[in-house]
Amino acid sequence: MARPPAAVARLAGVTLRYRDVTALDIPRLELPAGAVVGLIGPDGVGKSSLLSLVAGARALQHGELEVLGGNMRDRQHRRDLHPRIAYLPQGLGRNLYPTLSVFENVDFFGGLFGLPPTERRHRIGALLEATDLARFARRPAGKLSGGMKQKLGLCCALIHDPDLLVLDEPTTGVDPLSRRRFWELVEGIRASRPGMSVLVATAYMEEAARFDWLCAMDAGRVLATGSPAELLARSGRRSLEAAFIDVLPEVRRAGHAPVLVLPRAPGDEDSIAIEARDLTMRFGEFTAVDHVSFRIRRGEIFGFLGSNGCGKTTTMKMLTGLLAASEGRAWLFGQPVDPHDLATSRRVGYMTQGFSLYGELTVRQNLELHGRLFSLPEPRVRERVEALAERFGLRTLLDELPGKLPLGQRQRLSLAVALIHEPELLILDEPTSGVDPVARDAFWRELIALAREDGVTIFISTHFMNEAERCDRISFMHAGKVLVSDTPAALIAQHGVQTLEDAFVACLQEATGEPPERTLPAMSALHASAGRDRGWRRHFDPRRMLAYLNREARELRRDRIRLTLAGLGSAILMFVLGYGISMDVENLSFAVLDRDNTSLSRDYADTLAGSRYFTEQPPATDETDIDRRMREGRLSLALEIPEGFARDVARGKSVEIGAWIDGAMPQRAQTVMGYVQGMHQHWLLAHAREAHGNAALATDFRIETRFRYNPSVRSLNAIVPAMLPLLLLLIPAILSALAVVREKELGSIVNLYVTPVTRLEFLLGKQLPYIAVAMGNFLLLTLLAITVFGVPLKGSFATLAAAAGLYVVSATALGLFISAFVRSQVAALFGTAVLTILPAVQFSGLLNPVSSLEGFAALIGHAWPTTHFITVARGTFAKGLGFQDLQAAFLPLGLAIPVIVGLAVLALRKQER
Repeated sequence: MARPPAAVARLAGVTLRYRDVTALDIPRLELPAGAVVGLIGPDGVGKSSLLSLVAGARALQHGELEVLGGNMRDRQHRRDLHPRIAYLPQGLGRNLYPTLSVFENVDFFGGLFGLPPTERRHRIGALLEATDLARFARRPAGKLSGGMKQKLGLCCALIHDPDLLVLDEPTTGVDPLSRRRFWELVEGIRASRPGMSVLVATAYMEEAARFDWLCAMDAGRVLATGSPAELLARSGRRSLEAAFIDVLPEVRRAGHAPVLVLPRAPGDEDSIAIEARDLTMRFGEFTAVDHVSFRIRRGEIFGFLGSNGCGKTTTMKMLTGLLAASEGRAWLFGQPVDPHDLATSRRVGYMTQGFSLYGELTVRQNLELHGRLFSLPEPRVRERVEALAERFGLRTLLDELPGKLPLGQRQRLSLAVALIHEPELLILDEPTSGVDPVARDAFWRELIALAREDGVTIFISTHFMNEAERCDRISFMHAGKVLVSDTPAALIAQHGVQTLEDAFVACLQEATGEPPERTLPAMSALHASAGRDRGWRRHFDPRRMLAYLNREARELRRDRIRLTLAGLGSAILMFVLGYGISMDVENLSFAVLDRDNTSLSRDYADTLAGSRYFTEQPPATDETDIDRRMREGRLSLALEIPEGFARDVARGKSVEIGAWIDGAMPQRAQTVMGYVQGMHQHWLLAHAREAHGNAALATDFRIETRFRYNPSVRSLNAIVPAMLPLLLLLIPAILSALAVVREKELGSIVNLYVTPVTRLEFLLGKQLPYIAVAMGNFLLLTLLAITVFGVPLKGSFATLAAAAGLYVVSATALGLFISAFVRSQVAALFGTAVLTILPAVQFSGLLNPVSSLEGFAALIGHAWPTTHFITVARGTFAKGLGFQDLQAAFLPLGLAIPVIVGLAVLALRKQER
C-alpha cells in the first residue's frame, strides 16, 4: 500500500452554497493523516457539508479539494477513491435498510465493493464478533437500539477495509455507554491499522476531548485548529465548550456569561407538580415506556436523560395528554391527566423536540395565535407578546418569518410560545439539540430564572451532561425504564465516579449486566485480505448489480403494502377499468306513453321491448310522470305514441313518434338515439312488407355490414386488450420510481454516492425485480382477460409475451427516469401516474388512431412504446395475428429500451449537488 500523504485532505478556496445560504467558506485547511480529526460546532455550521465533500458524496462547487493525494474534481480519482473511503452519514442508521437483517445489511455492502462470497462471510463474521452483534445477526436493522444501529453502520462502512473513515456525528442520540463502546471499537480498529485516518463531526465536547486534532467551525468558517490540549492552552479554559466560545467571533459571543445555577429555595417538599405511577405505553407488541414512576416537586428543574428511542418523548406526551397511557396513571397538580380537562392543560406549557411553529406566520402572529388558543383576553394577548418579545430579545424580529431565523432565535421563540399563557409547568423535549453553546447557555439562564424567580416547574429532556448537572434532580432512562432518580451530585457519589457521564454508564452497565471492563476481539482478522483489486475498477460489475437486485427483492418481499400493490394492483385496476369504461349500452329502462292504445301501437312498442338493449318499465300515465321518473333516474327513454297512430299509418300519412331521451351522458344518449331510429326503421320496413309484399322493397337497396374481428361488437373485446398496455405501464413505472425515490427519502441513496457502484449497476439492480413482477402481472392479466372477461386470445401467445417483456423493461425504465427529478415518494407517485397515463391515453391509439394525429402529437404517438404494444395486444387478441404479422412493432419496442435506460442513467446523479 502506498504511503499516505501528510494530509488526508487539503482544501483551498472551497465555498459551498445552498441557494442563498453559504454552507462553507474555507480559504485553506489541511486535515492531518493517520489521526482522529474532529470537527466541532453546533448544527448548521458546515461540518456535514465538509465531510460529504471529502467523502465524494457531494459535488464540489468552487475551490480545490484534494483527498488521499488526488483532486476531487477528477472523476477517475473519485472512482479510484471509493474503495479507500468509508462514510457513515449523519442520522441513526441512515445508511442501513430497516427490513434487512444485521447480516444482510453487511452482506449487501460487501457486494457493493465486489467482495467474493467466501471473503465476505469471513469478514462479516469478524466484524459482527468485534461489535458484539453476532448474536443479533438475524434481527432486522429497524429493531435495533440506537447504539446497535451505529455499530452496524460502522460494520457496513468497514467491510472493505478503508484507508479513511468518515463519521458524521456517529453517536448523536446514543446513550453514554454505547458511545463509549463505539469509540473503543474505533480505537481497536485503528490499533490494527495504524495508518487509518478518521474524520469525525460531533456535537459532544467531552467526546471531542479524546480526539487527536480538532477543527472548530462556525457559520461555514474555520475558527481554530489544533489538538484539544492546544485549544485549551490558548484559551486558558478548563473545558472545550468554554474554549469554543472564546474562539467565536465577538458578535456571536457578545453578552455571553457563564450559567450560574442558584440553589433552590426551601419550600413545601410535599407540593407535587407531576406524579407518574407505573406509566406504560405499548404500540402493538412493542413497549415504548415500561412502568415508569417518578415525582417532580413544584419549582424544581427535573432532567430526563436517555438515548433516542428510550421513551422520553413518549413519556412527555402521556404527561401532557397527547397520548393515552396503555397502563398506569399520571397526575398534574394533583389532578389526573385528562386531555379534555382544559383547566389543567392551561397550567402546562409544552415545547416539542422539533420546531413545530407555523412557518407561514410571523413571529408576532405565532405568539398571538397561541395566546388566543389558550383563551387569553385580547388585551392580555398583546401584553404577553410585548413582554415575551422584550424578555427573549425578539422585539426586532416580530415581523419576521420563523423559518428565516437562526436556530438559537427559533429556540427562544418556541420557548416564548410555550410561555405565552404563563404556565406553572414547562415540559421541554430536547430543546437545545443542535444549538451553539452561547445560545444554549442563554437558554439555560432563562430556564433557571423561570424556576427560581417565577416558581415554574421545569421537566426537561437532554443529551448533554453539562446541562444535566444544572438540574435539581435527574432520571436516567433506558429501554423504556427509569433506572434511577436523584440529584447529580448524589448519583456521582453513589457510583464512586468523577463525572455524571461515568455515573450514567455505571447505571447502564448495572441494568444491562455488562461488566465495567470488556476485552474486545482482535481486529487483525478484518485485514486478512491482501488484494485490493476486487473488480471495482470495472465500469460494470455484475456482483455490484446483484447486490442491489437481491436487496431490492428482499425489501419488496417484506413490504406488504408494496408487495400487494405490485401483485394485485394491476388486477384490481383491470376490473375497475374493464367494466367501468364499457361502451356497451344494454338493458336501458324505457316506458311508453301510448295515447292511441291500439293493437298496432302496442306492436310498435313491443318491437323495442323485444330488444336486448332495452328493458320495459310500467307504462307512463302522462308527461309529468315521464319527467318525474327521468329526474329520479328510473328511465333512460320514454316513447310517446300519439292518438290516431294506427289510423294515420293505415292511410299512409306521416306520423310523429315522441322519443324522450336522458341526455345527461351525451355519448350514451347518442347511442340510444341510434337504437331508437334503427328500431323505428325496422318496424316501418316490416309493416310495409306486410302491407305491400316484396313490391315494397323493389326500389330499395341495402348495405350488408359484417364485423370481421368482433362480430358481436362487444366493447370488452376491444377495451380489455387495450387495458393490458395501460396497466403494464402504470404500476411497474410507479413501483420502479418509488424504489429509487424511497432511497432519497431515507437517505440510503448516499450508498450510491460513496461506493464503486455505477449508475447503470444501481438502476439495473433496482429495475430487474420489478420487471419480474411486471411479467407476473402480465400473466395474471392475460388469464383474467381470457377467463373472467371472456376475451379470447386468437393469436400467438408467445408473440404477446415477447412484446410484453420488451414493453415492461421500457415501462420500469421510464419510472427510473422520472425518479431522477423528484425527491419524495408522493411526488414520484403522482408524477409517474400523470406522465405515463397522459401519453398512453392521448397519443398511443387507445381512443383515437395514431394516424389521425398531427405535428408533435404524432411524433409522440409513433415514438411511445405503448402505441406499439397496443398494436400487438389487439392484433393477438382480436385479429389472430402472429410474429410475422406484428414484427414491425418489435423494432420500436426494442429501441425504446436503450434510449430510456440511457436517459435514466444520464439523469441520475452520482453526487449530491
